[in-house]
Amino acid sequence: MKLLVTGASGFLGQYTVAEALRCGFQVRAVVRQTSNENLPWCNHPGLELVRIDLQKQELDSLVDALQGVNVVLHIAGATKGDFATQYASNVVVTENLLKAMVVSGVLRLVVISSFSVFDYLRINSGETITEDSPIECEPLVRDVYAQTKLMQEQIVRAFETKHRGKVTILRPGMIYGRGHLWNALVGAKVSDRFWIRIGANAQMPLVYVENCAEAVVTAAQCDEAIGQTLNIVDDDLPTQSVYAETLAKIMPRSPSTITINWTVMRVLARSIWLCNQLLLAGKMQLPHILIPARLHARFKPLHYSNTRAQQVLHWKPKYSLVTALERSCSDADLLHV
Repeated sequence: MKLLVTGASGFLGQYTVAEALRCGFQVRAVVRQTSNENLPWCNHPGLELVRIDLQKQELDSLVDALQGVNVVLHIAGATKGDFATQYASNVVVTENLLKAMVVSGVLRLVVISSFSVFDYLRINSGETITEDSPIECEPLVRDVYAQTKLMQEQIVRAFETKHRGKVTILRPGMIYGRGHLWNALVGAKVSDRFWIRIGANAQMPLVYVENCAEAVVTAAQCDEAIGQTLNIVDDDLPTQSVYAETLAKIMPRSPSTITINWTVMRVLARSIWLCNQLLLAGKMQLPHILIPARLHARFKPLHYSNTRAQQVLHWKPKYSLVTALERSCSDADLLHV
């Protein structure tokens, strides 16, 4: 079986390519034309590197890249930048890829979405997020990433309906690993050495990058996954305090932090947001943590389930939190094939 992997040089993409090669797949890895990364698996006999600018209307190049491919793993995307940047990376790229897949007759797709698509403001504290939880109904109150991932899912579902695409949508939680340990679920970054932590006891929807990569590759070869939307998180999900304390023990230099109680922060954000709406017609540009819909999406105390993913994919996260953090802080070559 041959896989085409977009975003192969990105964080999740690198590990997904390595996992696919370990499993014996032939891999055609798509990277940017300007990419100069010296990736550990570049010279593997089962790998073909293809340089394509997926944002451009290079239909012929994409169609050529899809020749002989059985499954597309669409991982390419942007998590940062303004609306134009993320729209181009998350929406335009997906549209271009799907057009080429239709022309090529390659209809099997595993696409990486995000937990950001859920409607956190309308989900009650303490509830469990599952694949059936409500999707955001007011995208404009959310950040650009959530908006563009919602658009991406709509495009993919249209491809599934109109062209009988054999689609699996995977929604990972926050993917962590080497170089990506302190993240937006811990708190708000003030500087490299100082963070504001919001809340302490909320469960964090984390998935270790190697666990996530294994789920992606497993989905590619699982017929039961066709037509499914699956949440991908680890088993042993820590609270914010447990995660931060474990990091502090393992990392030689952890940032300094102060913690703000969740209830206090929620009331503060709601009050400031309302004042902005009522007195200033919403014209004041507020930090993300002072916009209720965005604050709830990052720090609301909820629970998370990977039950459906385990049942459908027959997948179980291999690495526990402690083992994953130890691997992330070690000198081991995690991408060796």
